[in-house]
Amino acid sequence: MKNLTIGVLALQGSFREHITMLRAIGVKTAEVRLPEQLEEIDGLIIPGGESTTIGKLAIDFGLFEKLRAFGHKKAIWGTCAGAIFLSKDAHRQQPLLELMDITVERNAFGRQIASFETDLKIPALAKISSDKAPFHAIFIRAPLIATVTRDAEILSTLPDGRIVAAQQGRLLATAFHPELTSDDRVHRYFLSLVISNRETKNKLTGEQ
Repeated sequence: MKNLTIGVLALQGSFREHITMLRAIGVKTAEVRLPEQLEEIDGLIIPGGESTTIGKLAIDFGLFEKLRAFGHKKAIWGTCAGAIFLSKDAHRQQPLLELMDITVERNAFGRQIASFETDLKIPALAKISSDKAPFHAIFIRAPLIATVTRDAEILSTLPDGRIVAAQQGRLLATAFHPELTSDDRVHRYFLSLVISNRETKNKLTGEQ
């Protein structure tokens, strides 16, 4: 991990909390606001916030197409609004990267007052941790992942079966906010995707 640099899209939303979490587990970080900064990172987190605003700012800053190209080569994790931004369809007109084969339902639980916390089973976390405890997830004006198709897979659901986390290869989407907890397992899981993707690339190119 010492050779990794994880960027956090720092246009709007809870990017500082992600940076704090990454630094706590010893990862070099970078706030990403300009296209050229994408060339200096190994993976990217798109934080929670307001997905339409993030999309419009990405266009204004000349980042939009660069983000899409980045996602075709390297790992991206979207939390809450970031998950919406990664999706193929949000059932309304707004800028979307359309990188993941998921559709989302915005503000699925209602307004801010309807925010809640719950414990989730996320079996994939066993790949990076021996801790079998549920993940205590925080949902703030959260979306739901309405459908998962083609190459995407479900990572976690609420007890009633509604989808709140999905993965498609090196791409990760969570409807909740792991950066607002003290549990770093989802961040470490994302790092495992970044490392795996880089190792695969190095094997294909013959780099060390």
